[in-house]
Amino acid sequence: MQTLTQTNFQFPGQTNFYRGKVRDVYSFENVVAMVASDRISAFDVILPRAIPYKGQVLNQIAAHFLTATADIVPNWLLEVPDPNVSIGKKCETYPVEMVVRGYLAGHSAREYKAGKRSVCGVALPEGLKENDRLPRPIITPTTKAHEGHDEDISREQILKRGIVSVAEYDQLEQYALALFARGTQMAAEQGLILVDTKYEFGRADGQIYLIDEIHTPDSSRYFYADVYDENQRNGLPQKQLSKEFVREWLIANGFQGKQGQIVPEMSNEWIDQISARYIELFEKVTGKTFIKAETEDILRRIEENVLRSLTSRTV
Repeated sequence: MQTLTQTNFQFPGQTNFYRGKVRDVYSFENVVAMVASDRISAFDVILPRAIPYKGQVLNQIAAHFLTATADIVPNWLLEVPDPNVSIGKKCETYPVEMVVRGYLAGHSAREYKAGKRSVCGVALPEGLKENDRLPRPIITPTTKAHEGHDEDISREQILKRGIVSVAEYDQLEQYALALFARGTQMAAEQGLILVDTKYEFGRADGQIYLIDEIHTPDSSRYFYADVYDENQRNGLPQKQLSKEFVREWLIANGFQGKQGQIVPEMSNEWIDQISARYIELFEKVTGKTFIKAETEDILRRIEENVLRSLTSRTV
């Protein structure tokens, strides 16, 4: 079984290429082609082994939710010409990510456990337990780093530094909370709780667009609703669908992305488990059956499908 670790295409009309932690992004005059690889990152470090079908899962979940939220905010997606590829409108990216949290989980729980009672300038009440529901969803922005770690930042710092104007930031907040409400509703219909997620936005033609991925296991955390209350009452870990189980495994094996730490060896069995969890999440959050794409010559398949799409846009 082949995995998609990276691409190095040279498409006609290509103006730029950027490799992110997970996606390879090809830019053209008016559009971008995002190739979702099978790379997996945690603690802002790309892990040494790729996960079968992970890119397909991310790409198809993102397309599912972009389509389902297009009435809330315009988004960049134009076409999905390949299971691993989305083609969309070229936008100038805002340098902040809007992280929305409905529960005290993950990073915020670790900060709270360390004694902090505010995240990104947002005050948190005393007496919370890990995975407790917050009084209301909160926004905890991060700066978007091309390399290294994204950093927590407050609304006040964003506005003081002039990273985003007041009017634009207010609009980004409104969009993020509305998207989170829709995601929460859609998750509930599938027996899930949308715990937290992040949204990225861009600008084109004087308009704000939702860009990149949305409500995927790389950008979101889900709990199973049917056991949530009982687990909280009994102080048990929540059954969840997210990438957090990978982070927890890394932490248990002495890795948190800190200088000098070495990524633990990932066995074939562990890789298969991660792949199965990603596929499970796809089926659970979308309500659709996951159909594995052909991977025998994955690079050729992607190149041909992208070329076909690009050609149709120029004729």
